[in-house]
Formats: sequence, structure tokens, C-alpha cells
Amino acid sequence: MTEEAHTTPAWDSHPPDNADSQSPPQPHVRALSPTSPTVQLVESSSTPAALSPPHRAYSPPPRSSSDSIGRLSDSRWPGLDSLPTLERKDTFTSSIPNGDLVEPSFDENALRALCELDCGVPLLLDRIKQSMVSCREVSVFFKKRAVLEEEYGKSLQKLSRTTSEVYAMNDGKAGSFVNAWQTSMKTHEVMAENRIRFAHRLNEMSEELAQLAKEVDKNRKQTKELATRYERALQDSEMIMEKSKARLDMNSEELERVLLQKEGESYKDNAVQTKPPSGAPGKRVLGKAVAKGGLLLKGKNPGNILRQEDDIRLRVSNASDTYRKALIDTQTMRQEYFNFQLPRILRSLKECTDEIDLGTQYHLTRYAFLFESIVLSDGSTLVPPPTEEGLPSGAGLKSTLESIDNRADFKLYMQNYAYARGSAPLRGPRRDGPAEEGFVRPLYPFTRLVSPQSGGLHMPDRGRPTFGVDLAEQMARDNADVPSILEKCCATIERHGLRSQGIYRLSGMARKVNTLKERLDKDMDNVNLDAEEWISDINTVTSVLKMWLRELPEPLMTSQLHQGFVDAAKIENDRLRHIRLHERVNDLPDPNYATLKFFMGHLHKIVQYEAENSMSIQNIGIVFGPTLFGQQVPTANGAASGHANGMADTPHQNKAIETILEHYTDIFVDEGEAS
Repeated sequence: MTEEAHTTPAWDSHPPDNADSQSPPQPHVRALSPTSPTVQLVESSSTPAALSPPHRAYSPPPRSSSDSIGRLSDSRWPGLDSLPTLERKDTFTSSIPNGDLVEPSFDENALRALCELDCGVPLLLDRIKQSMVSCREVSVFFKKRAVLEEEYGKSLQKLSRTTSEVYAMNDGKAGSFVNAWQTSMKTHEVMAENRIRFAHRLNEMSEELAQLAKEVDKNRKQTKELATRYERALQDSEMIMEKSKARLDMNSEELERVLLQKEGESYKDNAVQTKPPSGAPGKRVLGKAVAKGGLLLKGKNPGNILRQEDDIRLRVSNASDTYRKALIDTQTMRQEYFNFQLPRILRSLKECTDEIDLGTQYHLTRYAFLFESIVLSDGSTLVPPPTEEGLPSGAGLKSTLESIDNRADFKLYMQNYAYARGSAPLRGPRRDGPAEEGFVRPLYPFTRLVSPQSGGLHMPDRGRPTFGVDLAEQMARDNADVPSILEKCCATIERHGLRSQGIYRLSGMARKVNTLKERLDKDMDNVNLDAEEWISDINTVTSVLKMWLRELPEPLMTSQLHQGFVDAAKIENDRLRHIRLHERVNDLPDPNYATLKFFMGHLHKIVQYEAENSMSIQNIGIVFGPTLFGQQVPTANGAASGHANGMADTPHQNKAIETILEHYTDIFVDEGEAS
């Protein structure tokens, strides 16, 4: 292509709308030698007036390259019948919202600038290459990251499940520890599953990017091939035009020589000679036939000269028509290429560039979103956010591990160990026996120290311990009808927790529960349960109260009467069950009866607010059945003091508490008190 081939901007002119039905648009005639008479003849007599169409600032509407090819005749674009059309596969429609591969605000100014550049096509081809390299690098990163995430997720999942199974088969700690441990393993499993899902998403994005790069590369090659063929066809047409012009010039020179001969001028004396090597100006070039003294110079007969003149004029006319046709076809092809085909090719390449750039950016943004989501998911799994009502939505890893109560676990282990080894023969010294054989009563359960000042024994000041102390002993020591801790905790709960959702069913934080327990056990009188520290989470106070009931050396319902309560709870008839349980309650020791009466009155108030706290009589029975009946421990001679069915009696324990609470007024409240 020559510089004058693109005489006007590609977007400054446009053919009429009915160009398909009329003659093809004619481009501007390229400037040729002003001294050539033949060219003047072509421009003046043969060139149509439509060679110079008016300029219009117009942006052609989008259309495929096949539309432009259809506008041309077969003679104008030879060899382009089998050209591929610019059909691009939408490889990313499913991934981009609304299916738009190219931004709605397509940069038309950039496209116009590309049309003005001679290197517009190679510029876009190189840019697409760079974008494909970037796209493939992102795809490879996603693939490798997916392998790491999947390996991590599967390893963590396998570790969590294996740990849970192995711990269940081994003789590890039980109680609150095993519950917290198994829950923490499930938390790790949830995190592992999130990582595996993240890896699957990364694999999908990697495959989509690889497919996008593959399709864009295919479209790039097709468009490049199409552009190359158009350029080659235009170059061939220009070459044909140059050859036609050369033949016209040669015939014109021969005609000029014949005319000179006809006028009787001498060839040697004429100013029209062969062009000298120096190319001096003002000399005509006659061509090879004159320079070599062609056959036309033979014979100076006027008749021959006339015949030669007619023959040469005919050849000049044919050559002029051929050159004119080649010139018009070439200029039409040039205008069609630069004004329509080249912009279409550049637009297609620019859309390929935008497609792969937007696709890569979209997947990078999607990756960032998924990565952020997986991190937030891990955080919400470790620390679940509170619900709208302000209640915890679930146990996080930290709160789960903080719920381990080593003291309660140890006491439970002591009970289970003593129960399991109670029937085994004693290997150490005997503890109990007749006094005549030298056995003495055990010392006071609390260690006595010798006072060097008094020379006697005295009790260490433990601040009136409450937890783990016999119920009758507490009441006698404090000279109270009801245990002080029970009275203190129930009063606080009734002031601040009657409407608390799930009261007694939800547990407080283990750390705060242990702290409050230690303070009550050390100096109960100076502990203010109405302080914000405790009422901010009333479940802390309820957990301490339940812990006090569980740690009583003798269950509140007593081991001796346990089986009687269970047998009464098994009765199907409601009235008869009520009567039998009433009898068992009356059989309780006075301290136990007074404590049970006070506590059941407190629970009766809790049930009155069932609509707000969701604690029905059935829920209360489930919570306090095992707590008030306790777990029975065998005596030294191997006989169990109470029941030996363990968890099998739990439903009957719950039923007993439900029935007693349901008939609280009939069992505990006298007619005089009720009035």
C-alpha cells in the first residue's frame, strides 16, 4: 500500500444507503503525472462525476465483514469468495452479567484513531497477545491456588474426622471436655468443607479463563487472516493498475512518434528523444519501441503511416479504457477497504481485546469476592454473630473450649470410678469396721490444724464454704430455713431473668461462672448479684445455682428415696401418680423438703412467664430432672445406695419433676397459705 492510497479519513465518508442497488461508490482519483495527456483524457472524458463523493462525518453502524464483502463484485475482490466472516464466539456470556461482552460505552474515538494509523491492525494483534498472556497467567494461578486449597481442605477434613474417631476409641477424658473436643472437630470440618468449595470455584474460573483465551486466540487468527487477504487483494489490484498505466504510456509514445512522422519531422532533429541517463527535465520519453527504432519507423509511405496511426490510436483507446477501469476498480477497492473493511476489522480486534480484558478483570474481581467470603465464613464459624434478638446463634470455637469444666469433670470421674470399682476387693487398709476391733470414726471432713497459740485444733477460715457442703450442715451452720445461696440466687433471677429467653436452659460463659462460684464460696455475703457484671448475662447466675445443686454430696431428692420417686413417676394414671409423688415428697428430710418447696415455688414463677421465656413445665423437667436426682454412687460394701439404671431413669426423673411442679399448689401450699 502507498501513502496516497488513504487520501481521506476512514470515518469521514460513507456511501449512500442504497449503495447495494446502485453503482459502487467511487473514491477520489489518485494524483498522477500532470504532463500525461492520456491521464487528462481519462479524467476529462471517461471518469464519472461520482469519483469524488461529498464528505460526511458519519460513524458506520456495526455490521459483519460478510456484509461488506457482499457489497463488492467478484471482479473487484478476486480470490476473496471463500474468505471467513468475522464471527466471534461469545465465550464469556454466561459469566458476565447481562451477557455483555463489550462495554456499552465503546470507545469510538479510539477506533477512529486506530483507523488513522497505518499500524492499527498489528497494534491490536500485539495487544491481544499481551492480554492472552495475562489471562493465561491468571488462569494458571487460579489452578495452582485451587490445588493448594483442595489439598488443605481435604487434609483438614480427614484430620478432624480421624481425630474424632480415634478419641472415641481411646480412654480419654469425658464430661464437658469430650463435648467441647468433638464440637471443635466439627468446627474444623465446616472450615475444611468451605475450603473445598472454594477450590472448586477456582477450578471453574481457571477453566473459563483458559477457554476465553483459546476462543480469543482463534478469533484473532481468523481476523488477521482476513485482513491479510484484503491487503493482498488491494496490492494485486494496484499492481494491475500500474501495468495498465505502463502499457498506456508506451502506446501513447508510439502514437506521438507516428504523428511526428506524419508531419514530416525528422526523428533525429526532433526534441522528443529517449530520456538521457541524467533525467534532464523537459524531455519526453518515447518508450522501447522508439528507442530501438521499432518496426513502425519502416517505410515512409503516407498510406502506411495512416494505417499505423489508426492501429495505434485503437490500441491507445483500448489501453486507456483498460487503465480507466483498473484505476476505478483499484480506487473503489481502496475506499471500500479503508472506509469499511478496515474499520470492521479494527472493531473486531478491539472487541476481542475488550472481551479478554473484561473477562480477566471480572474473574479477578470474582476471585477477590470469593476469597473475602471464605475468610468471613471462617470468622463466622469461629465466632458466630449474635442473632437479631441478641442471643448467641451458636457456640464458637473459643466459647466451646471455654465451656470445659475441669472441676465438674473430675467429680464426675470420681463418681464413675468409685461406682465402677466399688465391687472390687479392697487392697489397702480398711476404712470402716467395728469399734471393738480398733476402728475409729473419721475425722471432721475439713482438715484441722494445730494452733501453736492455743495448743488445740481449729478449723481453717474458708469463708463459710457452700459448694459441695451437705445441705443440712449448711442450714444448721447458717441458722437458716433455706440455704442462703439458693435464696440469694433465686431473688436475683426473679428480679432480672423471668422474661429472659431460655432461662435455665442456656448456660453462661464458663470463665464467668467459675469466677462467680469462687466469690460465693469465699464470701457470699459480700457478693452483689445485682451488679451489672452478673445481670448482664443472667445465665451466669442460673449456671452457678445449677452447679450448686449438682455438687451437693447428697442429691436434693436423696438417694434413699430415688427409686420411690422413679416408681411413682412410672404410673400412667395422672391422679395416682400425683398422689404417690406427693407421698414421696413428704418422706423427704426436713432440710430437703424446705429447700425443694422454696425452689419449686421459684420454678413455678418461671413457668408463669412461659410466653416470654419459652420455658414450659416440660422444659423445666428436662433441665432439673438429672440435677435434682443426681447420680447414685455405690456404698463401700458394693450395694448401690439408690438406683443403678443410670440414664435409663432420666425420663422418669424428668416426669417426676414435671408432675411435682404441675401440682405445686396441691403439694406444698396449705389452704391457709393459699388464701
